[in-house]
Formats: sequence, structure tokens, C-alpha cells
Amino acid sequence: QLQLVESGGGLVQPGGSLRLSCAASGFTLNYYAIGWFRQAPGKEREGLSCIDSSGGSTNFAESVKGRFTISRASAKNTVYLQMNSLKPEDTAVYYCAARESSCTVAAARYAYWGQGTQVTVSS
Repeated sequence: QLQLVESGGGLVQPGGSLRLSCAASGFTLNYYAIGWFRQAPGKEREGLSCIDSSGGSTNFAESVKGRFTISRASAKNTVYLQMNSLKPEDTAVYYCAARESSCTVAAARYAYWGQGTQVTVSS
């Protein structure tokens, strides 16, 4: 059974950092495009970044450019999202998702989703 599990969320002060993890089971992440998305209350799901099967990354959101970095640890079958210089507006539930083709910002094109992890940025 193909499964994605996010972890690493929590409460952090503005300016702080968090590293989110997306661990896969039942399939090998290397063969999929893995995207990170977030959804704040009352807002649409927003595409942040994606890493494809060749290891190339794409950033979708200008709001996180230069602050968030996606990476992959093949040996651990895990994709990470390193988030630095966090702001209160980064508060959201963060999701990872997988699709068998190339990266896309369109959430509807991802077939597999994790349950999400809450990130709260507040003093």
C-alpha cells in the first residue's frame, strides 16, 4: 500500500526554522515527483515546491523563494522541506504529495497525499 507520512511540524517563533519530512512506504520516491503544498484556514491549497525523479527541483511560490528548500534522501526514501526565516503567514497545514509524472503546481494532478502536518508560526 502506497503511503506518505509527513512529520516535523510544530510551533515556532517568527524567524525560526523547521524541517518537514515526507516518508514514503510501499513505493520508491525516486521514481515519482514529490510536491510540497500547504493550506491555511479559509485559503486554497498552495503549491510550494517539487522534486522530480531526476532530483531536479522546482519552486512554485514566490512567497517562499529563498527561504524554503526541498531535498531528497534516497536511502531513507524521504523528501524534506527545510523552512527558514519563518513568518506568521507561513502558518498552515503542510502536505506532501506524489505523482508518477513530472512536477506540476496543480494539486489535483497528484494521486497520493499524506495526512498533513501543522506548522504554526507565532510569538
